[in-house]
Amino acid sequence: MPIDVAISPPPMPLDQLIPHLTQHAHASGLAPLSFRSSSHFHWHYPSRTVYYDPHDAQATAYLLHEYGHALLGHCGYARDVQLVAMERAAWSTGCRVGAGWQLTVDDDLIESALDTYRDWLHARSQCPHCNATGLQRSDGTYTCLACFTHWRANNATTCQLRRHVVKNTMI
Repeated sequence: MPIDVAISPPPMPLDQLIPHLTQHAHASGLAPLSFRSSSHFHWHYPSRTVYYDPHDAQATAYLLHEYGHALLGHCGYARDVQLVAMERAAWSTGCRVGAGWQLTVDDDLIESALDTYRDWLHARSQCPHCNATGLQRSDGTYTCLACFTHWRANNATTCQLRRHVVKNTMI
């Protein structure tokens, strides 16, 4: 008969975790934060609000992650690759905070979440004309190194990705 072994402590109930995070934010010198129940997890910098889904099986992990964004003061990004770096930093910070309460986050969960951003980044940088990978320019548009097509991509973090050719410059 297999032995049931817990690899990490059970997740802390959100009604206990949120007061801990609020106290941690205050002790860290952050401006007051709000925590609001929602259908999805996200950090909203202008309102200083962490939104969370209390019904998600991984709510503790994702709440720590979003709190990581708050603690780091994430408010936007200029280049797509910066978003991936911010996501990794938020996971790292959230995990470090959670460790103070003996909470651990599964590395596979983190990598799976980061993979969605890596996939998003790759899809945005793929040329709509020849499918080669392009480079993001300082104005946020992309240019293909193979066929020199120039395109703009929508934000598409929560909707379907669209790429619109700005200028098609075939050699």
